[in-house]
Amino acid sequence: MLDDIDTRLLDALQKDAHLTAQELSERLNLSASQAGRRRQRLEAEGYIKGYVARLDPLRLGLNVQGFVQVHLITHGPENSRSFARLIAARPEIVSVWTMTGNADYLLRVYCADLPSLNRLIHEVLLPHPAVSRVNSQIVMDQLKSDGPLPT
Repeated sequence: MLDDIDTRLLDALQKDAHLTAQELSERLNLSASQAGRRRQRLEAEGYIKGYVARLDPLRLGLNVQGFVQVHLITHGPENSRSFARLIAARPEIVSVWTMTGNADYLLRVYCADLPSLNRLIHEVLLPHPAVSRVNSQIVMDQLKSDGPLPT
């Protein structure tokens, strides 16, 4: 179970994962060793899955962000595994969800340009034997970036 201090610690780390044990201790009103031990426990228990740097896609030349809905022809386990291997191997596909509703998968993609997105759809996704069709939406503007989880 998480107590109020754990929740505040998680909230602080979501905003700045570089906080030292000393900085956390000041925010949480604990000693640095207590704050460090709490962080270690939350890591060990899986509340904190890792630490990553958020990169600017535009600075990296990734000018097109899109969402691609994938509809499968068939839902057999081998087709699902094969499709999962395909999407895992593609760096421009940054996250994937299985969905209820009309589409089977929702893919979030970053590409350099529209021709790159077109190649991903027509040369990678559509040729897969389990895929029947795809629908894509291009992001015009992102009003809110991926934010911290509510704690």
